[in-house]
Amino acid sequence: MKILAIDSSGLVASAAIWESNGEAPFEKVLASASTDYKKTHSQTLLPMIDRICKETESVPGDFDAVAVSAGPGSFTGLRIGSATAKAIANASDIPIVEVPTLEGLAYNVWGTEKAVCPMMDARRDQVYSALYGFENDRLVIFREQEALPVEDMMKCINELGKEVIFLGDGADAYHDRICELAKVKYVFAPAHMNRQNAASVAVLGAVMYSEGKTVKADDHSPKYLRVSQAEREGAKDFNLVS
Repeated sequence: MKILAIDSSGLVASAAIWESNGEAPFEKVLASASTDYKKTHSQTLLPMIDRICKETESVPGDFDAVAVSAGPGSFTGLRIGSATAKAIANASDIPIVEVPTLEGLAYNVWGTEKAVCPMMDARRDQVYSALYGFENDRLVIFREQEALPVEDMMKCINELGKEVIFLGDGADAYHDRICELAKVKYVFAPAHMNRQNAASVAVLGAVMYSEGKTVKADDHSPKYLRVSQAEREGAKDFNLVS
């Protein structure tokens, strides 16, 4: 089977193709590509997908599913990724695997004995974050992904009491605050593990696909976790929020 994976939830645009012959040891990422350089996802994502498909001689009909980083993340980035995934899935009559963004990011450090805390800068003095671990080759959720102040997540980490690895642009943005608040041992992921990666989305997407966690293309929508700035401003105009 083959899965096309897409992640445009943050500053990085990334695409990958995962393949398996049905036996666990024989899985591989056939191709992956990513960029984090001054261009919009609308400029980079489709050409990237086209390139890795050509490099692997893959056509839309080869894929069994599209795995997409479904949120949280950049509102614009999530919409671009979701629209791309829906278009490909609809055209090929295949399902979508909605991979939680932070679970996909955590998969960058799959197998670590440390707790894993991915963070994305959510602005407004908040991060999108969650707390995970790996036990018996499975992802374990200590705290579900949500938008919250760094201080709240650090309290949760300190209460858990495990050594933790931080990753994501939010960990970079709040580096000094994390160091100040941490009461457990911690490390920051190196650059090659520190950002969204469609290859990780593909691998986790394959696990979710095997568990039947798919949706029809028409039923897919991004998981924003909070309303957009435009929605907040509109609500203020109508006195719906303070």
